[in-house]
Amino acid sequence: MKLCRFGPRGAEKPGMIDADGALRDLSGVVSDITPAEVTPEGLARLKAIDPATLPLVEGDFRYGVPVAGIGKFLAIGLNYADHAKEAGLEPPAEPIFFTKAISCLTGPNDPVMIPQGAEKTDWEVELGIVIGKTCRYVSQEDALDHVAGYVLVNDVSERAFQKELGSQWDKGKGCDTFGPTGPWLVTSDDVPDCQALDMFLDLNGKRMQTGNTATMIFPVAECIAYMSRFLTLHPGDLLITGTPPGVGEGQKPDKIFLKPGDQMHLGVTGLGEQRQTVVAFSLDGAE
Repeated sequence: MKLCRFGPRGAEKPGMIDADGALRDLSGVVSDITPAEVTPEGLARLKAIDPATLPLVEGDFRYGVPVAGIGKFLAIGLNYADHAKEAGLEPPAEPIFFTKAISCLTGPNDPVMIPQGAEKTDWEVELGIVIGKTCRYVSQEDALDHVAGYVLVNDVSERAFQKELGSQWDKGKGCDTFGPTGPWLVTSDDVPDCQALDMFLDLNGKRMQTGNTATMIFPVAECIAYMSRFLTLHPGDLLITGTPPGVGEGQKPDKIFLKPGDQMHLGVTGLGEQRQTVVAFSLDGAE
């Protein structure tokens, strides 16, 4: 099952993608896709619906973040050995995690804004996990049973803020528009193996990142179990799991960073695709 939210920013409606790939309006059934809808009970109610009975959405529309009211936006860093190598770092002995600000969440095709004073804005295609059941000291064996579904995320990062202004990665990870998410939440029963998904990202039509979730240092289940030792994960929380090689700061001989007018196109098998235009900083864009 593919769930989404569509419509103008701040006025999104809940939606479901049918077997033909068409968008159906769920607003007559639920008011929104919230953490309550991604629990096992909430998903069971939605799965009982025949999409053909829902109104068809036609014409142009905007996708929003697939789940409203995300409580935490957490991330695993350096989770692909070849990405750690291109960053000049040793693969970590245990998962590194950090937070991205909830305020950086944005629709999958919304513009990405370069922050004021930024010098090294970069891209990272990632597999995202939406939690469906509360996780507290969960075992690795049981961890995937706590997943509602999976999403595509671009972990946009400003490297100068991240690495040159002290040791707090969060500074370069949570800027406005740095969390394009969606287009859909694909429920876990429709993702047979989350460790066998191809990933890509193109910049201005050129392939920059190619990878597969099979090459994670710490697989998804281990990431969830590890993180649940340090903080409780609740339904609706979003966890992203690292990026394969090919980011801008890893390019040779010269690093490449985003500039206004650039076009990003990225995807993960079965989770849809995103397309973003990079824009210059403006106060209006930061609202």
